[in-house]
Amino acid sequence: MDRAQKEKLVEELGQIFESSGVVVVARYEGLTVAEMTELRNRARNGDAVVRVAKNKLAKIAVQGTPAEGIAEYLDGMTVLTFSEDPVAAAKVIEDFAKDNKKIVILGGAMAGTTLDRAGVEAVSKMPSREELIASIVGCIAAPASNIAGAIGAPASNIASILTTIEEKAEAA
Repeated sequence: MDRAQKEKLVEELGQIFESSGVVVVARYEGLTVAEMTELRNRARNGDAVVRVAKNKLAKIAVQGTPAEGIAEYLDGMTVLTFSEDPVAAAKVIEDFAKDNKKIVILGGAMAGTTLDRAGVEAVSKMPSREELIASIVGCIAAPASNIAGAIGAPASNIASILTTIEEKAEAA
């Protein structure tokens, strides 16, 4: 890799560290190509991205970004998992680590805060952006549906009473 390619890679990584909602660093020593492909596929399905980069270049790129604290984790065979959603990457790597003991989560960064192993696990248990939006919409829609049900209920009660009276009149 020549100097121009390295500079381009550092710039790309800097953009990732600057714009990602969460970045998780994990050690992947002993992972086979098939297992790494599975991790990448899971990440893609979970709206996250997996990237392997040289630690030296990643350390240069992380300087001056909100994820600067992860520089201490960039040692050995490391893989970066990141996403715009502050929870997606943590969920993907945590789920993969449960199934594959060759992945060891070291830590990460979220919104300028450096996370240790326990922090990444805590973030992975939080609801995703989509889940939060769905619950908020549900909370907003619930009172409206309750009001509509309450307004419609007397009319349906009256209709059933009238039907019962009509049936009794026909029977007599």
